[in-house]
Amino acid sequence: MVGGDVGAVGALGEPQRRAVYEHVAAAVAPVSRNDVAEALGIGRNLAAHHLDKLADAGLLDVSFARLSGRTGPGAGRPSKLYRRAAAEHAVSLPPRGYRVLAEVFADAVEAAGVEPALYAAAREQGARQRADGETREDLLRRLGYEPVADGDVWRLRNCPFDGVARTHPAVVCGANLALLEGAFGDGVRIDPRPEGCCVVVERGTGGTKNNGSLF
Repeated sequence: MVGGDVGAVGALGEPQRRAVYEHVAAAVAPVSRNDVAEALGIGRNLAAHHLDKLADAGLLDVSFARLSGRTGPGAGRPSKLYRRAAAEHAVSLPPRGYRVLAEVFADAVEAAGVEPALYAAAREQGARQRADGETREDLLRRLGYEPVADGDVWRLRNCPFDGVARTHPAVVCGANLALLEGAFGDGVRIDPRPEGCCVVVERGTGGTKNNGSLF
């Protein structure tokens, strides 16, 4: 819905509110208004105001939990917690149907059985994304994956292709894997979780070079 998307994007127009959103979006676990206030150096009431505005715009999801872990009488009231909403927002005026076209392409790939050609093209595209001296984390962030360190791998909190991946998981997840194989070479594998991207990338210590080598 374009109107809702316009409202969601408009909610990020205020710089401090955008900073609040970016902090919540980057957090691994849901955060409270106190967490946001402390991280950004603002008052708790102001943090709560921005958080609730972002929730009203559909950009954050709200839950309640007792942070102390205690239950029963005397445990106190549950805290209001916020996390990035799973909903996808995009604004294009006039409207553009890129997802519809992507689903048409995915249908055609499945019908024609040309997945190998798709994956080869995805690897070539991944190789073209590399930049001299760019770290793996930076490249993943630039491509919209929102990497989070988990031991020796980067887990990817966001799937940039989520809309089509839900309707054509085999084709899209395979192409996604091939894209990142092209960008990083070895150390990329499928490891699906309930949320986020189905691919994980070994963290390594270096970046990428345009000649295709990792260092």
